[in-house]
Amino acid sequence: MILSNAEIFKALEKGHIVITPSPKAPSIDNTEDTVFDSTALDLRLGNEIRIPYQSETPPMAFDLSKGNIALLLNRIYDKHTIDEKTGFPLEPSQFALASTLEKIHLPIQKEGPCYAARVEGKSSYARCGLIVHFTAPTIHAGFKGIITLELMNLGPCPITLRTGLPICQIIFEQVQGEVIFSPSQFQDQATPSGLKFS
Repeated sequence: MILSNAEIFKALEKGHIVITPSPKAPSIDNTEDTVFDSTALDLRLGNEIRIPYQSETPPMAFDLSKGNIALLLNRIYDKHTIDEKTGFPLEPSQFALASTLEKIHLPIQKEGPCYAARVEGKSSYARCGLIVHFTAPTIHAGFKGIITLELMNLGPCPITLRTGLPICQIIFEQVQGEVIFSPSQFQDQATPSGLKFS
């Protein structure tokens, strides 16, 4: 069951979903700007971008079976802070890791509902060629941390990314049945590469 905007806000008020900083309540008469859509809410782009190092030496192969992906990415990705005035131009065919400004927590509770979520791109940005994630939209029950975004510009010209841009939307679903906590390697992540510290 996908939560409506009113149900998302109720879950936020009860602490069943935690978003920091907390979003303002949806406008009943749609007269105010709001981060809420009818069945989702917007998340904003943080100020850090990670780009794969450019080198004349051929890159080493990713051996995904070895784990420790966050440490690997931290070593081979260059950290950039988005300039407040100029933003960050994501060039055509360029791949980058970024993260949300907001921290998400989907607590597993003995009493009360538990939620999972999906992160989706925004239609208006997709029409410009911006992909916001690759096959990784699921936020599992129990997760806590910022959300890493896998960005790719498939369009014909650079796309300027700015801190605070409503970059994606999050959709919440109620989980049926008991949840046994199974933290991922990215639990409590604080950087786009997945480290627990910045």
